[in-house]
Amino acid sequence: MFGREARLSWVLAGLAGLIGAAAFTHSAGYFVTFMTGNSERAVLGLFRNEQWLSIAAALLLASFVGGVVTASLCRRHWWLAHPHGPTVLTALCLFVAAGVDIAVDGWSTNQVSFVPVLFAAFGIGALNTSFVKNGEVSIPLSYVTGTLVKMGQGIERHLSGASAREWLGYFLLWFSFIAGAATGGGISLVVSGSQMLAVAALVCTLTSGYTFFHVDRRALRN
Repeated sequence: MFGREARLSWVLAGLAGLIGAAAFTHSAGYFVTFMTGNSERAVLGLFRNEQWLSIAAALLLASFVGGVVTASLCRRHWWLAHPHGPTVLTALCLFVAAGVDIAVDGWSTNQVSFVPVLFAAFGIGALNTSFVKNGEVSIPLSYVTGTLVKMGQGIERHLSGASAREWLGYFLLWFSFIAGAATGGGISLVVSGSQMLAVAALVCTLTSGYTFFHVDRRALRN
């Protein structure tokens, strides 16, 4: 539960929370981590005569899935089966998002336009492929609903006689995501929208270095 992979998952979950905050705090409330909500928005916007809401949600869904597919193809054909590749792809997406927003709105504009948010959603989709076993995601970094369900089941097992280890790992993963979101929210209070995306890209780049020097390099040696 406290091994190298678990510790790395907490770091990447925090990164996912920070990226989600970067996209949400300076935009019109777009979620790049909450695909359940975007799925409902894509449908329910039609019933509220809010066509743009439905279109935006559908585009975010498509971008997120595109990130998952792209990262999975790269993992199958080019990357090592470790988190470094997805974090690099996510960092590149965030730099593109920041560049597009600077070109469209300028460096100091508070509001992030929609297209950069699509790149952030693509990056989050890629990031969620960081931990894969037997061809399936083993640790979903931004799927908080599933994490909380598993935590609740672990609490039940603990109450029924098992140890706290049944739920503590899921709690730490959830807490890391929330801590990342809170950190991003704090940063958003002092920087503009484009600057927030640039900060997220920089943090993701540093995290990519961490994944390489502490995970992938050891795998190459072995």
